[in-house]
Amino acid sequence: MPNIGDYAKTHAAFRWETPERFNFGRDVVDHWAAEGHPAMTWLGTDGETRRLTFAYFSLLSNKFANAMRALGVGRGDRVMVLLGKVPEWQAVLTGLLKLGAIAIPCAPQLRSGDLKFRAEHSGSVAMVSGPEGFEEVEKMRPEAAGLERFVSFGDDRDGWEPFEGLVDEASGEFTAEDTASDEGAFILYTSGTTKHPKGVLHTHGYTHATRMQAEYWLDLRREDRLWCTSGTGWAKSIWNVFLGPWSLGTEIFFHEGGFDAAERLGLIGEQNITVLCQAPTEYRLLAKTPELERADLSPVRHAVSAGEPLNPAVIERWKELHDLTIYDGYGQTENTLLVGNFPGLEVRPGSMGRPSPGCDVVVVDMEGNECPPDEPGDIALSGRPPVLFKEYWEQPDETEGVFRNGHYLTGDRAYRDAEGYLWFVGRSDDVILSAGYRIGPFEIESILIEHPAVVESAVVPAPDEDRGSIVKAFIVLGPDYEPSEELKMEIQAHCKALTAPYKYPRQIEFIEELPKTTSGKIRRVELRS
Repeated sequence: MPNIGDYAKTHAAFRWETPERFNFGRDVVDHWAAEGHPAMTWLGTDGETRRLTFAYFSLLSNKFANAMRALGVGRGDRVMVLLGKVPEWQAVLTGLLKLGAIAIPCAPQLRSGDLKFRAEHSGSVAMVSGPEGFEEVEKMRPEAAGLERFVSFGDDRDGWEPFEGLVDEASGEFTAEDTASDEGAFILYTSGTTKHPKGVLHTHGYTHATRMQAEYWLDLRREDRLWCTSGTGWAKSIWNVFLGPWSLGTEIFFHEGGFDAAERLGLIGEQNITVLCQAPTEYRLLAKTPELERADLSPVRHAVSAGEPLNPAVIERWKELHDLTIYDGYGQTENTLLVGNFPGLEVRPGSMGRPSPGCDVVVVDMEGNECPPDEPGDIALSGRPPVLFKEYWEQPDETEGVFRNGHYLTGDRAYRDAEGYLWFVGRSDDVILSAGYRIGPFEIESILIEHPAVVESAVVPAPDEDRGSIVKAFIVLGPDYEPSEELKMEIQAHCKALTAPYKYPRQIEFIEELPKTTSGKIRRVELRS
């Protein structure tokens, strides 16, 4: 695989070479199936291990595509997918790509309100869910009139079509739709900031373009086994638990279980993981454990981190104990890896790295002029490379709002040093980055205000050694309520019941009034300080 040791030469020579017509299921999964490559080692929570080939996923995706077509789902239809870390997740996504439908991956942590919004906003016609999502789907089902077809995986339910029965009866022969590279393939939802989450429309050209970061940042080779620990439903899992590694024919390790420090470190050695991709929080937590000191990480030749900046001290700890350099990277739901620390390029701990091949990333001022070295500005991407999203679904004003003077504005701020390395400064808006999750304050504030005790609230990030940031809520109480630890816990439970658990405010501070501008806007900058 290419190495970026001569960074300037690689960057100058890189070309996207996106085909006019591309279907990932046909041109990648079916291609590797014909050559007999291993695709995945899967480990279930009950200890079951499965070694699966691309031929397995080719056949199962064909069957699923046929089954969905029989249910009336076709090219351009939107389908929500709410599955945990099971191989059927990749098979379903591959089948939808072959069908020409637009897949909407949903994290299992989402609640009924989250799902209802996505269903209505996207105009989805079908839902595929595992046991982790049944209860929340059923809550929103009567209100999501457009959702007409429900497919259950792992359990038979009244009013649902069983996945296992559908694929058992379906043909294993399927001719994939000959999709154009500019046709929609995925809608990935952002976190809401001052408004509802936005649906990021990615194309079939994007499914081809994600191989860039798999080649240059993950540094994948055919003989590797990659473990990206991201949960399903997030853009990172689309990059690195599906599109990126499989584009290169690389096997992935897929573990159904959650994070457990001792288990995580043991599995790295037992499963012969050669490339490791974890969230910054996971690296931070592992760095503090005695297990890291005695772990056998000898199979790992390369490790990466993305989601939020990784502390230099953590990078140094892993280097000291295991001679492993963690290569930090930066990207968004709207794109893929835009900036990174790459093998063969000097790593400066704390830096985001340098722009990815094919990505003309600059730091600009309000007029779109490039900032001089060491002067903070907006991180911007020039032009429209295929890794960049096509549009925000059904939101043309929002789409137009992130483009200025030929640049896509990421909403983040950084400065570039004299050697071209970028250094993260902070968010231009108020999105909270916590343990790799992007959390919108507006959503949490809207839920807080539903509690009878809450008159006003403002949500900001608070520094946290392990998670980077946590959600902190400043709350003004009604006249009939008094601050107490019991009330804090009650409000936290209220939030956990209405939205994904990772979003709840881990800190709550009761105050008399919120600081505001003369026009009545909350001064979050004052609260953050």
